[in-house]
Amino acid sequence: MAVKTPKELFIRMLSDARHHAERATKVYDELGQAAQDPAIQEALQSRAFLQKKTIQSLDRCFELIGEKPITANGRLQEVFLEDFRRELAEIQAPAAKALFVLIKANHMMHLRVAEYVALVAMADVSGHFGVGVLLESCLADKLAFIERTRRLIRRTIESRHAVKLAA
Repeated sequence: MAVKTPKELFIRMLSDARHHAERATKVYDELGQAAQDPAIQEALQSRAFLQKKTIQSLDRCFELIGEKPITANGRLQEVFLEDFRRELAEIQAPAAKALFVLIKANHMMHLRVAEYVALVAMADVSGHFGVGVLLESCLADKLAFIERTRRLIRRTIESRHAVKLAA
């Protein structure tokens, strides 16, 4: 479908965000299983849980603008998962696997942040301030996850480094 107007672009991007939120639960589950670290698994399971709230917020956005989601491509997440699986299979050390999982989760979330920053701006420019509030809330969840993931990355590196120093 060709995009002819800014509103059509907004609907497409909002639809993509909704599709990404639906697929993210599966992605976070897979990342968590690969990590084999209880703290990382818990963090990723919590992120998957929050995706339900994001989907509800996006559905409300569509209600407020009087539109329905359109079919999204979703190929980016599929390629991400394919690459993740291939690269993870090459990593032998459990500590390195855990760190790799966190880095990839953070990478994926940064892509989502960029998406939501644009959506918030588009909602504001279009005069849909209620939609902007909902999208800003979704953005805040993603920024919080990035911060938590940064802390987990640091903790993982520090704990692995402490074990190495003790040996």
